[in-house]
Amino acid sequence: MRRSNPAHDSLAMVDGKLHLNNRIVLYTRKDIHMQDLHELPKLRDSLSYLYVEKAIVERRDSAVEFINEDGRVQVPAANLCVLMLGPGTKITYAAVKILAECGCSILWTGTELNRFYAQGMGETRKAYHLLKQAELVSIPEKRQEVVLRMYRFRFGETLDPDLSLPQIRGFEGVRVREVYARASRTYGVKWEGRNYDRGNWNQADPINRALSAANALLNSLCHAAIVSGGYSTALGFIHTGKQLSFVYDIADLYKVDLTIPLAFEVTARYPGKPEPFVREACRQKFREVKLLERILPDIDNLLNVPEESQAASLLDSDPARPTDLWNALLDEGVEASA
Repeated sequence: MRRSNPAHDSLAMVDGKLHLNNRIVLYTRKDIHMQDLHELPKLRDSLSYLYVEKAIVERRDSAVEFINEDGRVQVPAANLCVLMLGPGTKITYAAVKILAECGCSILWTGTELNRFYAQGMGETRKAYHLLKQAELVSIPEKRQEVVLRMYRFRFGETLDPDLSLPQIRGFEGVRVREVYARASRTYGVKWEGRNYDRGNWNQADPINRALSAANALLNSLCHAAIVSGGYSTALGFIHTGKQLSFVYDIADLYKVDLTIPLAFEVTARYPGKPEPFVREACRQKFREVKLLERILPDIDNLLNVPEESQAASLLDSDPARPTDLWNALLDEGVEASA
């Protein structure tokens, strides 16, 4: 890789947007001292996401610098929500450290986000939300209530609480197929069903590739929000059995209104290779609807999460602060030894 000349060391700003290797990266100016997690920008204030491939990622002061054969560009680490690293990417220890301190999730992905390999940690150190999520997912009656609230959120319809999960998923399947058919008619894109081979990306038709690309970005954004809020990505209510089950649950909340119509609209305009265009359209749409501002409040409402205690809140002021013991367990141990 050749080094850039000094002219490349400045930010390329065009119409208020930062351009890196022909990829648009939204940019704002902010310099934050990273110690207390309460001082960091909230998830809703962060940039949505940045996908990088065939580049070196290094630290430059409180920013991360992306370097490739076309030049260099810097983005404040505290302004990133999730950084997705594609093939041909190298990242330094110092860059990972500053991103972790700023609460930016790092995802290692396949080409154009068609695979997910690994993740970094989020910006909270407390387990308050995780404990609530574990309680709800472990008690069948409470889990059913959450599933029903998720359905009502997606489709604006209240179902009979006595329905089983397979019956609810049956209703969901009917509604989603109606959404696909309506989008096909609206945008004039041929639709033969959701069909793609993860091992052979190019074999899928353009609309299925566009849907997969859009959903991959939505999943990544929801993944970052979930980890940032201290929830588990694995403890799903509808989906289960995978480390990303809850990510799929939450991403499904927004597909009907966001990624499905957007994928059809973009495919109608760019029928040959819609993937790069749908990614940019998703970035703009997610910012337009302020999706980052909505995800965590939506999760809190769906799970009926009450206000956290002062002790739980203190854990983000001092991530190394020792926590209290579980009083119930401690009391049982004292009685047993008496």
